Amino acid sequence: MRSELRPALLSLALLSILTGAIYPAVVTGVAHLAFRRQAEGSLIPRDGKPVGSALIGQPFDDPRYFWSRASGTSPAYNGAASGASNLGPMNPALTDAIKDRVATLRAADPRATGPVPIDLVTTSASGLDPHITPAAAAYQVNRVAQARSMSAHRIRDLVAQYTEGRQLGFLGEARVNVLRLNLALDSLTSTP
Repeated sequence: MRSELRPALLSLALLSILTGAIYPAVVTGVAHLAFRRQAEGSLIPRDGKPVGSALIGQPFDDPRYFWSRASGTSPAYNGAASGASNLGPMNPALTDAIKDRVATLRAADPRATGPVPIDLVTTSASGLDPHITPAAAAYQVNRVAQARSMSAHRIRDLVAQYTEGRQLGFLGEARVNVLRLNLALDSLTSTP
């Protein structure tokens, strides 16, 4: 038994060093060389300080800003708790949450009488999606324009400027990063 214990412990130590230290260090080093921005969290700076990540949604509820997709994490927008709610379409908790979100959106802009885009009232699979659809952004344009005393046309132009196309031209759908759009709004000079 002792003859088997020594090689087993040696293998454990060697594999622990290899897979627990060397391999992660090499992968991290390659990531920092090849994909520096992504390896550092895809942080979005403002005045030289990070204000968020392009990959994790943030809460916005001020009428002057575009609102993000609802968070499915607890607490809301917690990057360490990524995951879906797993509530089925017949679950009353999901139905009630959607009704509450629709009511909140309608109260924030009573003039928006059209259908509420689905991504403004449901969560994504991760619960942290930083993007909304162009339709969800368009739904909010009039509210943001009125709250900022700006023309809706100018806000629509900004939304168009910050609308990202499909990845590689064919993957996914067009989307708008809410944090980037809101930072661009803050950088605009308000015009009556």
